[in-house]
Amino acid sequence: MTREFRRKRGPLHVIAVLLVLSAVMRTTVGVGEAFAKSPDQTEPHEPAPEPNAVETPTSDILTALKAREERLAAREAIFADRVQALNVAEGEVTEQIAALRQAEEALSATLALADTAAQSDLGRLTTVYENMAPKDASALFEQMPPQFAAGFLGMMDPVAAAKVMAGLTPETAYSFSVVLAGRNALVPTR
Repeated sequence: MTREFRRKRGPLHVIAVLLVLSAVMRTTVGVGEAFAKSPDQTEPHEPAPEPNAVETPTSDILTALKAREERLAAREAIFADRVQALNVAEGEVTEQIAALRQAEEALSATLALADTAAQSDLGRLTTVYENMAPKDASALFEQMPPQFAAGFLGMMDPVAAAKVMAGLTPETAYSFSVVLAGRNALVPTR
């Protein structure tokens, strides 16, 4: 049974024993040297640093941190200035937008007034053409460009417009008819 037990332990047991022996030897060698040295042969101790003296690496770190803090403070000041400038610019833009809205409203009112006035003037002129003698109105319409004359004919009472068209030459009446028929051809149906 002992052989069987030894065989099972095998190489792992041998490696573990060797590691333990190696550790014991290392610790024994160091202890022997320490006992062999006399108190005078011991390594000199470094003097304790003075309480006010700061080690070089710590001083470098502190200097780097102070420099970083100064850079951050400078950046913070720049950002604060930018924020202030943006606030001022935002106020100016808001004022300009308000002024543009007022100008747009005034322009819309002026355009509406001008459009109403133009429509009123065209309505009055159409009434004048309707009240003219058809022969005189026809002579006047003969001199007008087709697009211009067709606009008035489209606004006139159909009976008065028919009397004016009857007094025109056939070519002129045809050109006015083409313009009247086609002026709404390009209007979208949907």
